Formats: sequence, structure tokens, C-alpha cells
Amino acid sequence: MKVIADLHIHSRYAQACSKAINIENLEKYAKVKGLDILGTGDFAHPLWNKELKDKLTEDGSGILRTKSGFPFILQMEISNMYSQGGKGRRVHNIILAKSFDVVDQIIEALLKRGRLDYDGRPIFGFSCVELVEMMKGISEDIEIIPSHVWTPWFSLFGSKSGFDSIEDCFKDRLSIFTLLRLA
Repeated sequence: MKVIADLHIHSRYAQACSKAINIENLEKYAKVKGLDILGTGDFAHPLWNKELKDKLTEDGSGILRTKSGFPFILQMEISNMYSQGGKGRRVHNIILAKSFDVVDQIIEALLKRGRLDYDGRPIFGFSCVELVEMMKGISEDIEIIPSHVWTPWFSLFGSKSGFDSIEDCFKDRLSIFTLLRLA
């Protein structure tokens, strides 16, 4: 089965994003562009989280739906900015979650490490290894996928602040899912 998806989007609460982003517009333009499923973007931002909970329905499958039935997957991007190996690192990662219950646990864990209300793409000062450990401690079903891996400034392979290999970034916490997506 062929599925066309965009699992890296943002809400109107992320910097440099349209203020017209809402669930209705996301659905409308996903259909125009031929997408079969869309990430929600920014599920940890308090205002967007409330809107997602108001406008999407869960059925236990990990796919949420609008009133008209269009499918979404709970998704956010996080910016990890930290030092490793004597070098400043800036890596963005996508987090996928299966339910609002899991999202609520993610939010609780992230709030212990920083703020979520200032931007849809929050910044945290812990490593990608710590991110994986934190997320997998909540649920083994959470997926972490490095975002835009070739961007020079904020990416896994970024020339300014990234790594030379995915193994250097994630160490022994590398998942098969991540490897498959980068292949």
C-alpha cells in the first residue's frame, strides 16, 4: 500500500510559520497536495495541544481523525542543543506518538527540563541519546526521527554543529526505525 505523508510540519505557534495554520486548513491543503496522512506538528505546545484534543478523535490505532475522517499522526519537532565531544551540537528531531495519553506523558517529562509555551519547536539542552532514553522510558512505541539531516546549522549531519555519523549522535540508542528512514 502506497501512502504519501508529511510527518514534519508545524503549527501557527512555531516561529516563522503562518498564523493561518489550523486543523481545517491543514486538512484542506493536504488534500489539494495529494497527501494521505499528515503530522499534527507541535503537539507539546499548550495552545496547539488543546486545539488538537478538541478537533481530532482517537480510535486506539495511533491514527487520529478529523470530523470528516482525514488522518493525522501526533508529531512534534524538538531542538536539542548541547555539547558532545568538545563541540556544540544542534540537532532537530521529530517525535511521533500514538495517543494523547502518551503525549501528556511526553509533555510532563519535557516540562521537567524546560519550557514548551514559547515556541512550537522547543529547545532543550540535552543530547539525542538522552532524548531517546526519555522517550523510550515513556513508551517503546514513540519514534524519534532526525529532522532535515543535511541542513548546515541544525541537523544530524550539519556541517556547523552536527555529527559525521548517525552512530556518533545516537550511540547505542539508535533504532532500526531511524536507520530505515535514513536509508
